[in-house]
Amino acid sequence: MADRPDDIASDTVPISRTARSRRPRRDATAQTRGPRATLKQLLPYLFEQRGKLLFIAGLSVLGALASLAQPLLVGSVIERVQQSAALGGLLWALVGLVLASALLNSYQHYLLQCMGEGVVLASRKRLVAKILHLPIAEFDRRRTGDLVSRVGSDTTLLRAVLTQGLVEAVGGALLFAGALIGMLVIDPLLFAVTFGVIVVAVVVVVALSARIRPAVARSQEKVGDLAAAVDRAIGSMRTIRAAGAAKREQREIEGEAAEAYRLGIRVARISALIVPVSFIAMQVSFLAVLGIGGFRVATGAITIAQLVTFIIFLFLMIMPLGQAFGAISAVNQALGALGRIQEITSLPTETERDQQLSPLGRTAPLADSGLDYAAAIRFSDVHFTYRSAAPERADARELVRGGRGGSRRDAEAAPAEIIETPVLHGVGFAVPRGSRVALVGPSGAGKSTILALIERFYDPDRGAVSLYGADLRTLDRAEVRAQLGYVEQDAPVLAGSLRDNLRIAAPESTDAACERVLRAVNLGGLLDRSAAAERARRTDTAGLTETDGSDRALSDAELAAALDSQVGENGIMLSGGEKQRLAIARALLTAPPILLLDESTASLDGVNERLMRDALDSVATGRTLIVIAHRLSTVIDSDKIVVLDEGRVIGEGTHSELLESTPLYRELAQHQLLVPEQS
Repeated sequence: MADRPDDIASDTVPISRTARSRRPRRDATAQTRGPRATLKQLLPYLFEQRGKLLFIAGLSVLGALASLAQPLLVGSVIERVQQSAALGGLLWALVGLVLASALLNSYQHYLLQCMGEGVVLASRKRLVAKILHLPIAEFDRRRTGDLVSRVGSDTTLLRAVLTQGLVEAVGGALLFAGALIGMLVIDPLLFAVTFGVIVVAVVVVVALSARIRPAVARSQEKVGDLAAAVDRAIGSMRTIRAAGAAKREQREIEGEAAEAYRLGIRVARISALIVPVSFIAMQVSFLAVLGIGGFRVATGAITIAQLVTFIIFLFLMIMPLGQAFGAISAVNQALGALGRIQEITSLPTETERDQQLSPLGRTAPLADSGLDYAAAIRFSDVHFTYRSAAPERADARELVRGGRGGSRRDAEAAPAEIIETPVLHGVGFAVPRGSRVALVGPSGAGKSTILALIERFYDPDRGAVSLYGADLRTLDRAEVRAQLGYVEQDAPVLAGSLRDNLRIAAPESTDAACERVLRAVNLGGLLDRSAAAERARRTDTAGLTETDGSDRALSDAELAAALDSQVGENGIMLSGGEKQRLAIARALLTAPPILLLDESTASLDGVNERLMRDALDSVATGRTLIVIAHRLSTVIDSDKIVVLDEGRVIGEGTHSELLESTPLYRELAQHQLLVPEQS
C-alpha cells in the first residue's frame, strides 16, 4: 500500500529537538494560566440534571417570597403594637412564614447536595470514559498519578458550584431585588447609602476573584504532581526498599506535598479576602442605617416601624449578596479545576483519531478491506519514533534546585518538553498466514515496538502496517484487535481473581473453558490447591494435602471457588512464571487467528518452557504466530526468523539459512539468544 503523507500518518505530531528550540516563545502569562475553562463550559454539567435544577430554582423563589413577606409583617406588627390594636393572625402568620422558610431552605440544601454529587458523578464518568479510550501515546506524555488526581480531586471542586450558592442565585436575585425595591420605597436616602456600600463591595470581590482561577489551576496541578509522585513510589516500592532509597523518596514526596500546601495557602489567602467582604459590607451598611435612620426617625421623616422594616430588608439583601460572593469564589475555583478536566475530555479518543486519519472520514470493516491472498501481517518501509513528554516544569525545577537563576514562578510556568526516541528505520517484512515467525535481535532493536504497531497502540510515522493486505489505519480498531491475541513482555496481572484475569477479553467464557486453558499452560496446580483448600475449609479436615486435591476432577462448585481465588495486587500471589503463563492462558482463551507473544517464555524454567511450547504447538494449527524469541529452542522451529538490529531488518530466513548469512544471528545463537529484552 502507498505510504500516507506524514501529516496524517502519525498518531502524534513530529517535533524534533531542533524544531522545538526554534519555536517562538509563548507568552509568559499564557504559560502560568494553565488550562482555562469558561462558565459556558460549566453549564452543561449543571443542565444534565435540569429537572432537579428547575425544581430547586422554584423552591428558591418560594423561599425568597416567604422571606420578603416577613419584614412587611414585622412592620405591621410594630404599627399595631404602637396603636395598641389587636394583632389578630399577624403573629401566627409571621411564625408560619419563618417555619416555612426554614423548611424550604433545609429541603433545598439537601437537593443541592444530591445534585452536587450528581455533577461530580457525571464528570467522573465522562473523564473515566475518555481516559480509558485515549491513544496509548497520550499515556506516554502524561503521568498516571496526575490523571488519577483529575478524576478524584478536580471533579470534587465542581460540587462547590452548587452547594455554595450558584443555583440559589435564582431565588437570591429575587430576594435581592425585592429587598432593594422595599428599601427604596421606604426611604430613598437610606437606600442610596446602602447601595453605595454594596457597589464598593462588589468591585472588591470581582477584582479578587479574578486571581482565584489561575491559583486554583496551579494548586490542582501540584496535587496532580503529588499524586504522580506517590503512585511512582508505591508502584516501585520493592525497588526503593532494596536500594535503601525510602528516605530520599520520602523527601521528594514531602517536597511535592509542601509545594501543594504552599499553593493551597495562596488560594486560601485570596478566598479569605473575599469571604469577609460581605460581612464588612453588612456591618458598614447596618451602622450607617442605624445612625442615619435614627436621625431620620428623630426628625419624623420615617417611623420606627419603617426603620425596623428597612433594617430587616437590609439583612435580607445582604444574605443573597454573601451567597453571590461565595458563588463567585466557588465558580472560579471550579473553573480552574474544570480547565484541567476539559484538557483531558477535549482530547480525541482512538476512535475519533481514526476518523481523522481515514481518507473517507470513517474506518472500514475488516471483511470489506482484507484480501484473501495477502499476508497476515506486512510491514512496508515502517519508520517510528516514540514521543513522550518530560514532566511539566521539570527543566525549570532543576534550574531552581541547582541555583542557576530560575525562579519559583519559572518552575510553575515551564512548558512540557517533547522527548523523541527513534526506534524503527525502514522496517519491512511479511508474515504469511498460518506461519510462525520469530523476531530476534539485541536489546533495543525494536522488537516489542513492532508488536505495539501491529496492535495499533501507535501508528507509524512513515510506511504502513497491513493486516490481510489492508492498511491498519483504514480498519476498525476493535475488529483489528479481535484478530489478535497479545501477551505482553512484563505479563501484567490485574488485582482480582483468576477468573477476572482470564475473562478480560472473553467475558462470556465458561468456567470449563477457563480450566482448559489454565491446564494447557500448566497452571492446573493453582486450581487444585485452591480446590483442596476449599474442601478442607468445608469439611474442617486438616488432613487433605495438595496431592489429594489434584488426584480427582474438580466439581463445578470447587472449580468456581478455585477460579474465584485472588491473585493480589499486581499478581503478588503468583510467581513470575505463573504470571507469564496466566497471560498466555488469557490470550489462548480468546482463540484469535493471530498470536503475538513478547518473550512469552522468558520467566519459565526448562520444564514449564517445554510444556508451554507443547501448548502453543497445539493451538498454533491454523493460526499465525509472531514470537519475540528469548531462547534458541523457541526460534529454531519457526517458519521464518526476522533478525533486527538498531531498528532495521538485517536478515530473514530459517535458522540454518541465517547461521550462514547473518553474523549477528550466528552470534546470538551461539549464546542461546539469552539477551535481556527491553525494546
